[in-house]
Amino acid sequence: GDGLVGHAGGILLRKLADQCGLTAALDAALTLTDSRPQLNRGMVLISTAIAIALGATAMADVAVLGQLGPVLGDAPSASTVRRVLDLATDRMLARIAQARAKVRRHVWAQIEAAAGFPWIEVAGKALDKWLVIDMDATLITAHSDKEGARPTWKMGYGFHPLAAWCINTRECLSMLLRPGSDGSNTFTDHKEVLAAALAQVPAGFRRRILVRVDGAGASHKLIEHLISLSTPRKTVLFTCGWTILAADEQAIAALPASAWEPGLRQDGSTEDDKDTAEVTHLMSRAEDWPEGLRFIARRVKPSRRHKRNITAFEKKTGWKYSITCTNIQDTGMDGIPGSHHPQFIDAVQRDHATVETDGVRTAKAMGLRNLPSKTWQVNKGWVIAANIAADLAAWSRLLGLRDDAELRNAAPDTLRYRIWHIPARLVRHARKRILKISPSWPWTGAFIACWNRLCALPAPA
Repeated sequence: GDGLVGHAGGILLRKLADQCGLTAALDAALTLTDSRPQLNRGMVLISTAIAIALGATAMADVAVLGQLGPVLGDAPSASTVRRVLDLATDRMLARIAQARAKVRRHVWAQIEAAAGFPWIEVAGKALDKWLVIDMDATLITAHSDKEGARPTWKMGYGFHPLAAWCINTRECLSMLLRPGSDGSNTFTDHKEVLAAALAQVPAGFRRRILVRVDGAGASHKLIEHLISLSTPRKTVLFTCGWTILAADEQAIAALPASAWEPGLRQDGSTEDDKDTAEVTHLMSRAEDWPEGLRFIARRVKPSRRHKRNITAFEKKTGWKYSITCTNIQDTGMDGIPGSHHPQFIDAVQRDHATVETDGVRTAKAMGLRNLPSKTWQVNKGWVIAANIAADLAAWSRLLGLRDDAELRNAAPDTLRYRIWHIPARLVRHARKRILKISPSWPWTGAFIACWNRLCALPAPA
């Protein structure tokens, strides 16, 4: 019937974007000299991001917002979306990044004031006042020939973007679209992405930063660069994976049995058949690396998957080994008791695996399972729209759904099923537009609470 709406949650996302100033900031960033578009470019980019948050995988999918036209205005056409995404030059992307950083500063202040900033917990310890940034690369398969698509190291074909995620909020702070043939440990790419990510972090949150990188991304130059980022006013610590060579196995072999201590689970309890030990003083390779690094070894009983890729030393000892490299000193992380212990440092690096769920999987669910265009520049614009979609989803969770334990930490698919795709009817009464939601819908209360909180958000100064 008339007025039926199948994706009423899109109204929440648009309200959030308008209320926090993101729509206006993006429109200012996308302004071109001597150009007067029929539709506000910031609104077009936000509409694309909202469509992605609702599940869009192609530019034409923005038409789903047409049913919300009486509230949001006319939905942009696929050709209009393409023209806006095609503006993604390096200069324009820099302006968009500045707009996002400015709005993020305002939003994070509201998150902190509303329910406290979400500091993460590792091994039973809250990393209070520490912002955690995880860096990782992922593969996006191209099912047809597209500009920049190349054979990948996994014998596939497509793209190999590198990104930095804020694990505290699950926002993608920066993402660099790269050809599929680009490597996992390219220093210049890591430096560029990390610099862009740090620029997105509001100044008040930059004082204590922990950066985590897996073994595939670590390199000599990257570790030197990470060490150089600390200043008297800013502490940057890191943990990263380490490729074990024969010399490292000799160092591990020299460890006495008493050096090994049980590892820690993420709740702080000890693990069975999983041990950690500091091996820094035995690492001959450490002489060729910057001073002040620590090396933490971990051993586990090899699984069936491990046994396909196990060394002679590991077969002999019956353990599978890994090493974490870090600049966390014996004094530990400021304000975190016990953070200097090898067991804790090992747990911090293992928690980096959450980037696969809270970062990469969220990104894939937010429009990055496929890039919709054959042209490189339009796909760069789509990546930015997908990152903005992830921002809006994160902000709506932390601001509008903050008191719902499940929805506050919900994955994209859960948010879609419960909130974004909620059915409703748009009606007019007394010159007002009213969104009528079935009272029997289990999450009607959460939807209304989210709407009221978003409406109450103060405008940015």
